[in-house]
Amino acid sequence: MKKVIALMSIVGLLAFTNFNGVYAQEVTTTDSVATEQVEEDEAVVEDVVATADTQVEKTFHQVLKEKYIQGGAGWMTPVLLCLILGMALVIERILYLNLATVNVDKLLDKVKVYVEKGDYAGARELCKNTRGPVAGIFVQGLDRIEEGLDNVEKAVTSYGGVMQARLEANLTWISLFIALAPSFGFLGTVVGMVQAFDDIEAAGDISPTVVAGGMKVALLTTVFGLIVAIILQIFYNYILTKIESITTQMEDGSISFMDILVKNKK
Repeated sequence: MKKVIALMSIVGLLAFTNFNGVYAQEVTTTDSVATEQVEEDEAVVEDVVATADTQVEKTFHQVLKEKYIQGGAGWMTPVLLCLILGMALVIERILYLNLATVNVDKLLDKVKVYVEKGDYAGARELCKNTRGPVAGIFVQGLDRIEEGLDNVEKAVTSYGGVMQARLEANLTWISLFIALAPSFGFLGTVVGMVQAFDDIEAAGDISPTVVAGGMKVALLTTVFGLIVAIILQIFYNYILTKIESITTQMEDGSISFMDILVKNKK
């Protein structure tokens, strides 16, 4: 009986040991698979994050530079020069026109005070120290006050035409750059398409890759040319509006100025 109990104890011990070994092996295998899966997921996440970081790190300047190179420096450079020169003229005109804008009503009120007192020299000095074409017109009129109102009116009208020409200075060049920018773009597109067809002929096959790549590069010059033209056109219209406003001030101010002289001329 003791031998049977001892034998059963040995068999049970061996079975328990074997079960623990199998269980441990299964746990280890499961842990290993889980670890590998986690590592794969982490690698995928890292790749996605790296890709996202690369895309985020591309600034607008870098994208613009990349497209500029793709379009070809030989054809993109004239478009860029149109933008630079056009914007330089636009900035110059905007600064000039802003400085030429004054409060005409307030200036007329001050001139009226001097004229009513008969102090034409004081009125002339006031207008001379005031910026803008309206004040310049008043100066020309006051310089000829002793020659009669007819000469004053002629001087005001003539000098008004001179000041109008100064306001419109460089507008012709701005309109030229507005026309040149898309023209250079279209020219680059035509040349690029010719080169694309040359590539197709050299390849001996109409490959989508060859066609798409050539067309993309060719159309970039047109895109940039149209963008430059749109930018310059917006500023050009703003300048025209500003000139019209100042011209209206000049005309209204000249009429009011003559009325003041007529009413107070002795």
